[in-house]
Amino acid sequence: SFSSDEVIRKRLLIDGDGAGDDRRINLLVKSFIKWCHSGSQEEGYSQYQRMLSTLSQCEFSMGKTLLVYDMNLREMENYEKIYKDIENSIAAAHEKISECKKQILQAKRIRKNRQEYDALAKVIQHHPDRHETLKQLEALGKELQNLSHIKENVEDKLELRRKQFHVLLSTIHELQQTLENDEKLSEAEESQETQMEAEAKQ
Repeated sequence: SFSSDEVIRKRLLIDGDGAGDDRRINLLVKSFIKWCHSGSQEEGYSQYQRMLSTLSQCEFSMGKTLLVYDMNLREMENYEKIYKDIENSIAAAHEKISECKKQILQAKRIRKNRQEYDALAKVIQHHPDRHETLKQLEALGKELQNLSHIKENVEDKLELRRKQFHVLLSTIHELQQTLENDEKLSEAEESQETQMEAEAKQ
C-alpha cells in the first residue's frame, strides 16, 4: 500500500504542466482534514494558517496562468499577422517572378528579332540602291539600339526582383530563428520553475 506522501509524489510527477496545482490542492485537502481533527486550539490555528497559505499559492498560480494565457493569445495574434504579411509578400514575390519570366521571354523574342534583322541587313546590303539601303540600315540600327536598351532594362528588373526575393527569404529565416529561441526560452523557464518547486519541497 502507498503512503500519503508517496501518492503526493506520484501526482507531482504526473502534474508536469500544471505548475504544481495538483500538489497544492492535495496539501489543502490534507491540511483541512488535519484542521478538522486538530486536538488543541493552537494546532487548529496552525493548520488554519497553512490552509490560508496554500490558498494564496493557488490564487497566485491561477493569476500567473491567466497572465501567461493572455500573453500567449496576444503572441498568437501577432504571429498570425506576421504570417499573413509573409504570405502576402511571398504571393507578391511570385507575381513579380512571373512578370520577370514574361519579360525574359519578351527579351528572347527581341533577341530573335535582332538576329532576323541582322540577316535582313545582310540581304539589304546587296540591294542595288545604295542610298535607300543606307536609310534602311540606319533605321534598323536605331531599332536595334532601342531593343538593346529594353533588354538591359528587363535584365536590371530581373536582378532587382532576385535581390528582393533573397531579402524576403532571409526575413523568413530570421523569424523562424526567433520562434525557436522563444520556444527554448519558454522551456528553460518551465524547467527553472520545476526546479524551484522541487527545492521548495525539500
